[in-house]
Amino acid sequence: MVHKNYSEQDIPVQDDGWWASVLAEEEKRITVPATKAQKAAETEKPSPDWERISLLYRQDEIISLVVTGHNRGGVLVEGGGLNGFVPCSHLLELPTHSEEDCREGYLATYVGRTLRLKVIECVPEEGRLVFSERAARAEAGKRPELFNTIHTGQHLKGEVTNVTEFGVFVDLGGVEGLIHISELSWGRVSHPNQVCKVGQQVDVLVMDVAPERCRIALSLKRLMSNPWQSAQERYPLNSVFPAVITALVPYGAFARLEEGLEGLIHVSEIPIPPNSAIKDVISSGQGVQVRILQVDAARQRLGLSMKLG
Repeated sequence: MVHKNYSEQDIPVQDDGWWASVLAEEEKRITVPATKAQKAAETEKPSPDWERISLLYRQDEIISLVVTGHNRGGVLVEGGGLNGFVPCSHLLELPTHSEEDCREGYLATYVGRTLRLKVIECVPEEGRLVFSERAARAEAGKRPELFNTIHTGQHLKGEVTNVTEFGVFVDLGGVEGLIHISELSWGRVSHPNQVCKVGQQVDVLVMDVAPERCRIALSLKRLMSNPWQSAQERYPLNSVFPAVITALVPYGAFARLEEGLEGLIHVSEIPIPPNSAIKDVISSGQGVQVRILQVDAARQRLGLSMKLG
């Protein structure tokens, strides 16, 4: 792949709808319904001092709060008249690969611990107060400074801090950005851990900056040339090319012609002997010869066949 230079005009405009869709999974974790006991406890607490909270947010201060409970989305914290929520993706020590049951068990170990936190979301009209342990790694006041220097179209280096089902979080030196799963590769990505690992250094392109919500949208794939743009010319119909099987599915198999360019071999296009299954003929990682049946660059779809004659 060749690195591509992007100007701000080349970056698709990210509106509120785009933000809502790419962060839907994270929002679900943050807004996990409280248990009856948690709801009862909340009604006994005084209303938050939103003026004080807003000041903490604007000044990017670090505060210490105690973990009082948890649900599958994260931990509940309180102290000094404040109470709020820390999502799983903003906890420093939570294993990123843990499954649902294991994660809840690990979250239980947080109860009683004191965490250094920053306010990352403050929405009084929704009663929404979200904290981050990750954000508190940077010194107080660092976030506003960084948001003033980061802009759309900028190329940055960062460290992968968390890998979730919906994308990859990257530390940019004091603030974190998100590479949504759709921005990791021009090809098909089943899970972000196929592309990035925690601790990995990555080059990213800034797609959008929303300081008021502490959001930075990043892309990995847009630093690379889009293989689909010239796919139709490079892969003529009925021509034969080597490919690698990347996944078996009930209706066929996916095969990669090059990085970012995968196509489907429908089961009807795989020569399977009688009384046999797809897995008896091919396996993931196997090299095969395929014939080009269809190239739909606009929809990023490629039809392939293992029937070469």
